[in-house]
Amino acid sequence: MRYRIALSLALAGCAMAGQLPAQEPPLSLADAEKIAIQNHPRVLAAENEAGAAGKLVIEAKSAYLPQLSADITGSQASQEARIGAGTLPASSLWTRFGQGVVFSQLITDSGRTTNLVANSKLQAQASQEDSRATRYSVILDVNRAYYEVLRAQAVLKVAQETAAARQTLYAQVDTLAKNKLRSQLDVSFASVSLSQAKLMVIRAEAAIDGAYAELARALGEQQVVRYKLVDEPLPPKPPDQPGDLVAQALANRPELAGARLSSGAAHKLEQAEKDLRYPTVSIVGVAGFLPLINEESHGRISPAYEGAAVNVDIPIFNGHRFAARREAARYQALAADQRVREWQQQIARDVRTVWSESRTAFERLGVTAQMVKQAGLGLDLAQGRYNLGLSSIVELTQAQLSVTQAQIEDLSARYDYQSQYAALQYAMGLLR
Repeated sequence: MRYRIALSLALAGCAMAGQLPAQEPPLSLADAEKIAIQNHPRVLAAENEAGAAGKLVIEAKSAYLPQLSADITGSQASQEARIGAGTLPASSLWTRFGQGVVFSQLITDSGRTTNLVANSKLQAQASQEDSRATRYSVILDVNRAYYEVLRAQAVLKVAQETAAARQTLYAQVDTLAKNKLRSQLDVSFASVSLSQAKLMVIRAEAAIDGAYAELARALGEQQVVRYKLVDEPLPPKPPDQPGDLVAQALANRPELAGARLSSGAAHKLEQAEKDLRYPTVSIVGVAGFLPLINEESHGRISPAYEGAAVNVDIPIFNGHRFAARREAARYQALAADQRVREWQQQIARDVRTVWSESRTAFERLGVTAQMVKQAGLGLDLAQGRYNLGLSSIVELTQAQLSVTQAQIEDLSARYDYQSQYAALQYAMGLLR
């Protein structure tokens, strides 16, 4: 009986919990950035690509180390036969089964492997910079989506307050009209104004849905979660001139650093291709045994074997293949140099453009704050004049609309500036 009572209480508690409204989990901008870095597929893909590039360094270094392989060979041949066409050495044919190992070690290839290793290291470093650039781009997207949600929430609050105020006005005007103190024309204007406010609420709610969907995409989440976002303080005023900002951007932007590393890698590859025209020296060794040989060969062939040789490969002519590879690598290096120049120009342009937009967004803050103040004074005057019968309801509803527009402009200016400042930090390579 006691267990039944406990089970009933537990089920009742679960039912009550299911009826309670779900609490929105809090989320700060810093936490949102951490979630995106951990979850976003672009970030994870870039990290995997950087990891793959790092393994290519080990692959290039493998030429320095000895190469050892084991072989098992069996053959069936006709007795006393010889190969008559297709090859020059080892024309004899005989039945055998053998096991052995093959050893080879590069002594020198005139610096080609050294340049290839340097190329792979620079490419790995460039891939790391590309990964860092991807993280910064994702963080910028998070900032923009975060402030867009805050803007949409603030606009919804203004729309709801406007709808509530116009609902009150409509009720007052309707009551006055029923007592023959106001005309039905005033009721009609108040009703239209209330309907406009309700439409504003509907649009604001739809904008919030879209803003949360964009935030989920920026965070790399599959499901849309309605977080309770923490408002961020306004950043400081942008600098008066963009010159120092451009210099910082050229020193900090990971895209430019990656382009420079890629250019260095291209020049190392060019040098490696030039080294193809020089000799390559290597040591080759073999050892093994022949457990099964035919009777005819038993007296002439030792059951065990070993041997070593030094091989010098001197390229003489291969149909201009090495020359073509060398020229192709040279053109690729020149192209990489031009891409560095392009990044420098693009970054300088981006910084100046975003700086100008940030300055404009900052200046809007003071203008919109003054607009809200003046619109509030105008609404107070219009309300007083309407109450005294000195003006029509059109003047009052227009004053209400001006206040709503001023509030929305002020909110937009605030979050626009925060978003633009984040874009400026990104353009300078300082967004973390």
